[in-house]
Amino acid sequence: SMEKMPAFLNGTCRVIDLSADYRLKDADSFETWYKTPHKNPANLSEAVYGLPELHRAEIKTAKLVANPGCYPTSVILALAPVIQSDWVDPHSVIADCKSGISGAGRKANLGVHFSERNEGVSAYNIAEHRHTPEMEQELSQLTGQKINVTFSPHLMPMTRGMLSAVYINLKSDIGLEDVMSHYHEFYKNEPFVRILEPGSYANTKYVAYSNYCDIGLQVDRRNKRLIITSAIDNLIKGASGQAVQNMNIMLGIDEKTGLDFPAIFP
Repeated sequence: SMEKMPAFLNGTCRVIDLSADYRLKDADSFETWYKTPHKNPANLSEAVYGLPELHRAEIKTAKLVANPGCYPTSVILALAPVIQSDWVDPHSVIADCKSGISGAGRKANLGVHFSERNEGVSAYNIAEHRHTPEMEQELSQLTGQKINVTFSPHLMPMTRGMLSAVYINLKSDIGLEDVMSHYHEFYKNEPFVRILEPGSYANTKYVAYSNYCDIGLQVDRRNKRLIITSAIDNLIKGASGQAVQNMNIMLGIDEKTGLDFPAIFP
């Protein structure tokens, strides 16, 4: 899209871009992770990262919104409430994530054939997945310091859905009740984020075909670690649903328009 974008933006268009071309603010970082120079670096600083829960105000007036990747959506929403607190070490993030096969696209590719993926779970692109810099960019912006993330993605033998288990070390002896209260307060006005009751953890089955992100929490006091589970539908909140949510915000209409009933795929 970076080749076509200048023509759109020089006119009257407002654009929501589902590609990765405008998600990263730094052209050098884009070239490092995507192995090609950016062809329209001037608009990188103009693009708003389209995660409504963090950037709603900027999205309202944006001319160019870069729709987030699916993995970053699940991981950033899991960490956003706590990464800025004094409770945790922001430099200790580990994200272990599982995605349905649709996350790999629909092109004819041996790696996504039924016989290759059915009855098996496999890790891929560990420590080099292109969604890593999105997570680090947004978490660094929240904390005001450079954050690195250890990210391990996996493909699961299911069509859709994404589950992230995110680990971050605790610096304080904080209890689950306090963490739950903090998350409820942070997301109290967010229509598509649901904080699960204590003892309940995110499950892809309960967010399939929806724009919801479910978040479950646990404090591992023995190992001084907060464990956050986050589930989304990678095709909805992780892609097109979030684009519709962004469009609604940009147009000034009810944010839930078109998103409060199940989708059907394919």
